[in-house]
Order: sequence, then C-alpha cells, then structure tokens
Amino acid sequence: MLYYLSVAFEPDFAILNVLRYTTFRTGGAIMTALLFVFLFGPALISKLRLKQGRGQPIREDGPARHVLEKQGTPTMGGLMILSGILFSTLLWADLSNLYIWAVLFVALGFGAIGFYDDYLKVTRASAGGFSCEARLFLEFLIAGIGVFVIMRIGKPELSSALAFPFFKDALWQMGLFFIAFGAFVVVGAGNSVNMTDGLDGLAIVPVMIAAASFGLIVYLVGHARFADYLQLHYVAGTGELAIIAGAVLGSGLGFLWFNAPPAMIFMGDTGSLSLGGILGMLAVAAKHEIVLAIIGGLFVLETVSVIVQVVSFKLTGKRVFAMAPLHHHFEEKGWSEPTVVIRFWIISVVLAIIGLATLKLR
Repeated sequence: MLYYLSVAFEPDFAILNVLRYTTFRTGGAIMTALLFVFLFGPALISKLRLKQGRGQPIREDGPARHVLEKQGTPTMGGLMILSGILFSTLLWADLSNLYIWAVLFVALGFGAIGFYDDYLKVTRASAGGFSCEARLFLEFLIAGIGVFVIMRIGKPELSSALAFPFFKDALWQMGLFFIAFGAFVVVGAGNSVNMTDGLDGLAIVPVMIAAASFGLIVYLVGHARFADYLQLHYVAGTGELAIIAGAVLGSGLGFLWFNAPPAMIFMGDTGSLSLGGILGMLAVAAKHEIVLAIIGGLFVLETVSVIVQVVSFKLTGKRVFAMAPLHHHFEEKGWSEPTVVIRFWIISVVLAIIGLATLKLR
C-alpha cells in the first residue's frame, strides 16, 4: 500500500523514493509486524483465555509433566502471528506482485485449516482435531492452487523445473508433475512445523531463522545482478517476497515475547501450519525446494522421528525413541525443557548457515 505512494507522489516528494527499495520496505515490514503483535497480543490472549477456559488440551501420551505445567494455556496464538503478517504485508508490499497473493493465499488457507482443528480440540476438550484425511486433502488442494499460480507467473523454462543446489545449470523439467511436487513441499513444510511445535518457544525461533534465510534467498534470486553473480537461477518478481519473510520475522519476534517459557499462549495449528506453508511457498517460488530441507532440517528431523517411531512399532512392536517427536525423546532422557529448546535453536542456526552456503557453492 505504501509502495504506491512512491509511484504516485515521488516526483513531488523525493523522500518517498526510499519506498521503492525492497530492503527498506522489508525493514518496515519487520517493525510493523512486531509492533502489531506487541500492541494487540495481550488483548487477544485475554480474550482467548476467557473463551477457551481450560485452554489447549494436552496430549495424554505426551510427557506427564506437561499435564501439570501447561494445562490451561490458551491456544490459537497463530491468529496474532497471521494478523501481523497480513497487516504488515498489505502495508509494505507491492500488491500488484502475484507472488505476494499466492503466498498469502496459502498462508490464510492453511491458517483456516489449523484454526478449525484448534477449535475442535478446544470445544471437544480433546487433543484430536478433525480427520487426518480431510485435513490433508484440503492442504494439498490449497497448496496445489498456490503452486499452480507460481508456475503460471514464472518463465516456462524454469517454472516447472526442480533446481539442484551446488549445480548452476542442473534442472529437472517436471512438467505438470511439479504441481504435485510443489504441493508436497508446502504441505510437508506445514506439517513439519506443526510437529515441531511442542515446547515453549521451540518452533517459532527456527521458523524465524528459516524465514530470515529465505528472505535473503528470495531477494537475491529476484535481483538479476546478484543472481548472475552467485550463478543462481533468476526468478523475476520473487524479491518482493522478502516483505513477507520480514513480516514473519517481525510477527515471530512479537509472538516469542508471549510464548517464551512459561508460555502465555501457544500458536496452535493455526500458526504452525500457516508458517510452514509460507516457508514452503517461499522455497517453491525461489526454486530452492531442496535447500528448504537443509535450512529447515530441524523440522525434517522431527518429522522423520515420528515416521520412524510409527513404522518401527507397527513392524516390530518396538520403539526407536523414548517418545516422538524428537524433542519429547530428549525430555524423557532427562533434558530440561529450556535445554532442549535452546539446543534445537542452535541446530537451526547451524543448518541455516549450511543452507545459505549453497548459494555460493556452484
């Protein structure tokens, strides 16, 4: 919205030329989203606590201490995160850019699915939401539409191709199959973040780290000169997505203020699904789907731990981990919650550095 001020009034007010710079507007998006969550977060928390009563139902098969320590904490904190992202993006982004709308569509769609799931859990006082099959169907439908739009925006020779890190010219032309592949990336990212969200502050910091990393990636990929220097595939228009990445970072910082141990609110599926969906869409738009698996490696590890646990138990009757997802395994091994959370943050930083290193290793 503010971007159009530079277009309409810049000839008369030269200072407005600064609004043409993506870097300036990204900084503005970070601060706007942060302040938005700070200002409106407390009121939302109070309202959700009043409406939900006993708060988010705690898993009976989770660590026993969670029933005592986390009972009564309200959920659906993703509403404040999503609101901050939406407000900040609409304020600072170039709204004629279709990449912006494709990512927002998936974010809001996944957020709606997560909200409904959280609503069912709270109203039924049960840790189970609506059916997994219906949820996955809706997620793939929304993600597929988002990926299709991205394909239509991009250059034909690149829009349906999978790029490989470390190889500057390696592309796998997937044709229409790319819609299914891209949807899998987006849905996988959403559910991986959802599985990671189990301890106070555990998911939101790795999400911010990944968002900051992909904010840099989409900016470089969308800048012809930088993309050429780094021998990356240039994808015109993706640089504007740095605004959304910045909004995620700002909203995440604001949410962490309230989610830091002991959490005043949980993000719930409303937040985790939508944030993961945004990360997946940023990766698909920038042609860095494989790099997402590196930068978001913590989310991958959490998901794999659940898959391994389920498969092992069904085939052998034995469990590989003391409890899944992985963060609960370390809790059961005697690690305190802050120790698990901070060490997982460190792992996220290391993985982000490795992922960003692929930008130059060509």
